Amino acid sequence: MQTLTVAPMVQGSDRFHTLQRQLRDRWQTIDQFDRGEHDILIVPSLTLDQRELQKVKGVHHYEERLLFSLIRLRNPGTRLIYVTSQPIHPSIIDYYLHLLPEIPYSHARDRLILLSTYDSHPKPLTQKILERPRLVQQIRSLLRPEKAYMSCFNATALERELSLQLDIPLYGLDPDLLYWGTKSGSRQAFAEANVPHPDGSLQTWTAEELVLATVDLWERRPDLKRMVVKLNEGFSGQGNALLDLRPLSAVAPGQASTEARREAIAQAFHYLSFQSDTETWDNFSSKIPELGAIVEAFIEGEEKRSPSVQCRITPLGEVEVLSTHDQILGGPDGQIFLGCRFPADESYRMRLQDYGYAVGKVLAEKGVLERFSIDFMAVRPDATEDWDLQAIEINVRKGGTTHPFMTLKLLTSGSYDPQTGLFLNQHGQPKYYIATDNLQSDRYLGLLPSDLMDIIVQHRLHFTPITETGSVFHIMGCLSEYGKLGLTSIGDSPQDAEDRYNQVIATLDQETEANLSHPFHPASHTPPINWHFHHEG
Repeated sequence: MQTLTVAPMVQGSDRFHTLQRQLRDRWQTIDQFDRGEHDILIVPSLTLDQRELQKVKGVHHYEERLLFSLIRLRNPGTRLIYVTSQPIHPSIIDYYLHLLPEIPYSHARDRLILLSTYDSHPKPLTQKILERPRLVQQIRSLLRPEKAYMSCFNATALERELSLQLDIPLYGLDPDLLYWGTKSGSRQAFAEANVPHPDGSLQTWTAEELVLATVDLWERRPDLKRMVVKLNEGFSGQGNALLDLRPLSAVAPGQASTEARREAIAQAFHYLSFQSDTETWDNFSSKIPELGAIVEAFIEGEEKRSPSVQCRITPLGEVEVLSTHDQILGGPDGQIFLGCRFPADESYRMRLQDYGYAVGKVLAEKGVLERFSIDFMAVRPDATEDWDLQAIEINVRKGGTTHPFMTLKLLTSGSYDPQTGLFLNQHGQPKYYIATDNLQSDRYLGLLPSDLMDIIVQHRLHFTPITETGSVFHIMGCLSEYGKLGLTSIGDSPQDAEDRYNQVIATLDQETEANLSHPFHPASHTPPINWHFHHEG
């Protein structure tokens, strides 16, 4: 990853911690978005390994995922600065501002400042900002330091440096604690919190160490059929690969020597089942010395789900459970995040909360701040038995379940009820949703954001404040080039949310049916590919 060098300095770290402590005094106005005056700087930088991010189609448009933050402008005392690598299409901004209830569009627009680096290079947005001192100075001049804070997708040394240069607190993780969001750090936190998780290895830093760890795990668990090999820092499951042990039965424990197993595993790594269709072992292994890697048992099961719990640690050190979801996964082996349903199934919803709170207590003691989520695997032999939950990993950042939940919360002013695991609007009525970042079809190629707006309005697909139901769209900048967009469909029941979601798909397919036969359509000379994922149940 090409990065801007940020020298670690004790003095700078001390000043960063001083800035972070200011959040304690501002916490109430930050949390209750309809109170007080404050300036919010949104830097939606995906400051992750850029090689991993390039596996995600249209990833540079994922800076739009935090546009739900514009809903905070419903507070007349809020000013918001949103920075992106490239300018956002005006119709997308108009779309979000028209979602605001009881606030005139012009009043909200006057309190929104949009800035851009005009830089399309594949490197973190925060780095692009730091490389432009005049832009940094412009941002600083727009902020009221005593009332401002910065919000990011994830926090690294780059975000800390920007916080210091702007002299405002970063509402996010201290980058010194990033280890707890890695695969190996997650496993350590699960162990300390007594949360069940798969058997696996410690962190490895070479392909040779990874081979040894894999053999050790196999000898410890000779019953295993498959293992998952993971880069220590991945995104949406794109850094995962599956190792099938069944073709290696001749060198299984008890059948051959340890040395024979090592040789067989080293060869088998060249034929891993990667979740990204562009990945190879040569490329994957080249990242191990930089990112690290682990191996762990693959959880087998006829009936399998992937739930998650989303929590946060407040500046006061309190742990709060925010939501639970059943994730929708895809890819060759079902390990890539496609979308989610809220809430998670009631048969394990409360256990997810308990596990999330237990891990949160461990992380809070280590100084972790703000949002984190935990991914699980849930399996059961048959419908008569209880679900077995195994924690897989922690994300100490915003993620794919953040923007759907925050969209619902900010639009309805409702709250999560920890007694039931439901979300209740201000009238006590539960709300449900299904969301995705990956609604994709070749027939959508060439659609402009303004075209999508026409379809939304014509077929009345949009979110309606009166009923607090409908669909909210995001990453619309992906649509024209990649035929891809995201949406959150909100309903009064799980089935209502599902029906609204399916209505969007059916309508978009109907409206774009003729596109593939158009002689100049980008996909007119290739067979259409249906990227819609199938729903469980």
